[in-house]
Amino acid sequence: VTQPMKGGDGPYNYSQNSMLQRGGVETASALIKDAIMEKLDLKPIISSSSPSKCFTIADLGCSVGPNTFIAVQNIIESIKLKHQSYGPHNQDDLEFQVFFSDLPKNDFNTLFMSLPSDRQYFAAGVPGCFRGPLFPMASLHFVHTSYALHWLSSTPKELTDEKSPAFNKGRIDYYRSSKEVFEAYTAQYTKDMESFLSARADELVVGGLMAIVTVCLPNNVSISECSVSAISGLLEASLLDMVKEGLISEEKVDSFNMPRYHATPRQLENLIEKNGCFSIERTEQLVRSKDLSSFASNSQMVMAHVRAAWEGLIKEHFGAEIVEEVFDRFLKKIAEASPFSQSSVDNKPVIESFLLLKRV
Repeated sequence: VTQPMKGGDGPYNYSQNSMLQRGGVETASALIKDAIMEKLDLKPIISSSSPSKCFTIADLGCSVGPNTFIAVQNIIESIKLKHQSYGPHNQDDLEFQVFFSDLPKNDFNTLFMSLPSDRQYFAAGVPGCFRGPLFPMASLHFVHTSYALHWLSSTPKELTDEKSPAFNKGRIDYYRSSKEVFEAYTAQYTKDMESFLSARADELVVGGLMAIVTVCLPNNVSISECSVSAISGLLEASLLDMVKEGLISEEKVDSFNMPRYHATPRQLENLIEKNGCFSIERTEQLVRSKDLSSFASNSQMVMAHVRAAWEGLIKEHFGAEIVEEVFDRFLKKIAEASPFSQSSVDNKPVIESFLLLKRV
């Protein structure tokens, strides 16, 4: 099952090492604001005879904050602005219910302890995997998810079956593996996305919006050409070095596979069109306002970013006692290999895609 991000006070917790994701969320804020102004119809809520005019928002894969709070606040401010455009309605009439959702293992204590004290919404936590149903039928008006859809619900079982053509011996993902391994990962991602879209189609009201920010492989680019492949390869090499030294078993590495998949924007759009319940109102690549070169050139920052995302998976599979050793070796390999440098063969970055969907 996909690993939730952990909070806490350690130097490698997600809340302190998710600045890249925060930059993406902030960059997408203007796109979401425009989308709400242009595509969202508030008339059904405003004209409702119900004494409670409540607008419901869900952030899926919320993690522990603070990025989720930035996204939610932007959505609410944009909806209020849209509300004003209808005329002199009483702003106090419109209420907001926000559902923060992630896997049950997510650190919801850290999330709720850091809720903004001046928030203008009712908050609730919804534990569960967003690949399936989480909310009642037609109960949501706006869904937001960022940097979560590339995580799989699970890794394909055939990757650890020695009799399967997709047995992924000595590898931890599909980036440098066989065609059969790649096809197994692709099939799992397709299954997960079909389930995700089906669940959201049930939960969103007709006319409701879903904003997605996700990490994608550029169209017509091989995963082996991307820096993300090189980074994964360095972690894999660190683990294999430890196998050679007898610190971990070969079987442990053979049975470990990263539960993530980077689809292309074209793949993602095809799955949405196949579902048939959403119109794609907008899709584009995020363009960062800040230069990321300072991050890419800092080996310690790269390691901390990766560790915040992957440490839970490493610890769960191999045990807590090897975590420091793995990432110490990983840091050294990053410094030696410079995977983001212009001289690196594997220097093409993954892209951050923004999609706005409307429930039809």
